[in-house]
Amino acid sequence: MGDINVDSIENKIKRMFSPIEMPENPAERTYFPVPDNDEPLIAVAKDKEQNIPIIYLFHKHEAVKPEEKGNMDYMVYSYLTSMIESMLNTRLEELTQKADAPFIQAFAGDGDYLLSKTKGAFMGIAAAKEDGILTATEALMREIERVRQFGFTASEYARAKADYLRSLEVAYNERDKQRTNSYVKEYVRHFIDNEPIPGIENEYPLMNQIVPNIPVEAVNQVMKQLIQEKNIALSVFCPEKEGMKYPTEAELKAVIDKVKAEKLEPYVDKVSNEPLLKEKPQAGKVVKTEQGAFGSTILTLSNGVRVIVKPTDFKADEIRMKAFSPGGNSLFDDKDVLQFSVMNEVVPLGGLGNFSAVDLSKVLAGKVASVNASVSTLTEGLGGSCSPKDLETMLQLVYLNFTAPRMDQEAFQSYIQRGKAALANQAANPMSTFNDSLAVALYNHHPRALRLKAEMMDKVDYNKIMELYKNRYAEAGDFTFLLVGNIDLATATPLIEQYLGGLPTISRKENFRDPKMDIRKGDYENNFIRDMETAKSSIMMVYSGNCPYTLKNKIMMSMFDQLLDILYTRTVREEAGGTYGVSSWASISKYPQEEGTLNIYFDTDPNRREQMVGLIKQGLQDFIANGPATEDLNKVKEYMLKTYQQNQKENGYWMGALNEFYWTGLDMNKDYEATVNGVTIDDLKAFAKAFIGQNNVIEVSMSTPATK
Repeated sequence: MGDINVDSIENKIKRMFSPIEMPENPAERTYFPVPDNDEPLIAVAKDKEQNIPIIYLFHKHEAVKPEEKGNMDYMVYSYLTSMIESMLNTRLEELTQKADAPFIQAFAGDGDYLLSKTKGAFMGIAAAKEDGILTATEALMREIERVRQFGFTASEYARAKADYLRSLEVAYNERDKQRTNSYVKEYVRHFIDNEPIPGIENEYPLMNQIVPNIPVEAVNQVMKQLIQEKNIALSVFCPEKEGMKYPTEAELKAVIDKVKAEKLEPYVDKVSNEPLLKEKPQAGKVVKTEQGAFGSTILTLSNGVRVIVKPTDFKADEIRMKAFSPGGNSLFDDKDVLQFSVMNEVVPLGGLGNFSAVDLSKVLAGKVASVNASVSTLTEGLGGSCSPKDLETMLQLVYLNFTAPRMDQEAFQSYIQRGKAALANQAANPMSTFNDSLAVALYNHHPRALRLKAEMMDKVDYNKIMELYKNRYAEAGDFTFLLVGNIDLATATPLIEQYLGGLPTISRKENFRDPKMDIRKGDYENNFIRDMETAKSSIMMVYSGNCPYTLKNKIMMSMFDQLLDILYTRTVREEAGGTYGVSSWASISKYPQEEGTLNIYFDTDPNRREQMVGLIKQGLQDFIANGPATEDLNKVKEYMLKTYQQNQKENGYWMGALNEFYWTGLDMNKDYEATVNGVTIDDLKAFAKAFIGQNNVIEVSMSTPATK
């Protein structure tokens, strides 16, 4: 699939695979049947590196045979199962919002029974608290049993159906812009499992005719086929640790029997008819219009908000939104690091306006509009997207994020309890130890280099978090909003004036401050031993240093990164056979100071750690002395130029270009091709020497004891 020469690829396939001869008597592939079971099949397993208990609850059922899939009936069946999954997962998500949530997280879905192609299974999965395995199993079983007995409500189905039809409409509107991999996945499913591939051009009109005529009763009927009283299998994977109480098979069996014997009540769907925004804000006005970068238009509003709009025709059903304001958590006291480190998780828990997070998802059913606020180190901002016809809804969500973040004590308590359970065993994960050591190496115990731990969760202060959040969004006048996509400026301007022009302002002018969270300078090593299940060494090497923030330097840093990937694949992986792969990633930051970082990570045999680290360092010295191979540089340039051309038709690219330009002042689009083409081997040698030559390198490795 994609931009290929069909004849050339076909000939290459024939050339590569024709010499492979078919065996005279090839073994027949046998798909073994999975027997039914009257009594539940139960298993409990333990693993030292398992962080939290995970419960898998299977209700086995007959699988749809491949020969029965390639038709319209199967498309309807797939729709019905997707509705079941969507509605049940919404119920499970509601349960996790309760203060006494029975599990950390849970979801459900239908598919193959483990590796079997002859048996299907409806599966529920729950992450449990260490002391709550039986409670989580019971709750998961109960909700699945509840839908088996009573099915779903008409209002639940109406929302799920609206979301499905809306997503189908979006796919249809973007039918000419589909990515190649979406076709590939469909063809693979068709080839392996005989899944139908009608194409969105046919699927959209067909399903729009069929779906409105499918009642909730049809969904509930399929539900009963998927979930039956027998054929249950239950497995629990637990952390292996001293002092933990593991459930017995008898206890788990008793939980299943208990739920089956209960007199359950039908689910009650609480629905509000209240509009998202009861009253519109006092509208502002556009006081200045001017031409912006990259064919955009800048609207300055009466409250100081700056809105930069770039209409495109790349996608028919997409508008992207991003907003930023200087400040961020850099303006908070270091003593509040715990509060602002979890702020972006805690604030959305309560929902917006008069709607809880659960109710908000209900009121937005059938709409394509989302907004999330986030406070980072140097900025506070928002991100979002919508369909053109849901632009007003997205802007209403923006307004509510500024003016009406909602508190929900029950959802907050659920977050705290689930967080404590999820973090309880992180010390058992070797990578937690590795990341802690890396943070100390990089930031030398800086108070902001915080890793959240279970014992910290009770110190999270909901009121303080909301106070800090409201402080950051009290002043809209220094915000810049970027809107990119299928947006009509004339139609959008009144909505922009209404909702963005109506945002609050307190005449506050500010900028971020430097939190002094600098990467340690000089040469630093921490190579330590830790017992792990699998013998290995994990190595991270971080190079840092001053690096002017220019177009050419950003391009050369990207080239440096890519060329090192090629180099280390050849030397460390292929020639030395020392690792499955070396990952490197590099960047240059503008603020709070112009600085570059190069990260190199790989796993290897503990006995070969020093040898492989030596190869990494030698590779850098060879690069400084000789530069990259000409063919490697040409390959990287070709890739970068091709990607650049493809990006010209991507909303995400232009959003990034606008954000870069209006945040840092750097134009990453103009002169990009000329700069890429103009980079020479000598340029890269000089760049690498100037950067690596600052001799700021941190090496952290975690190894199992070496063997002889």
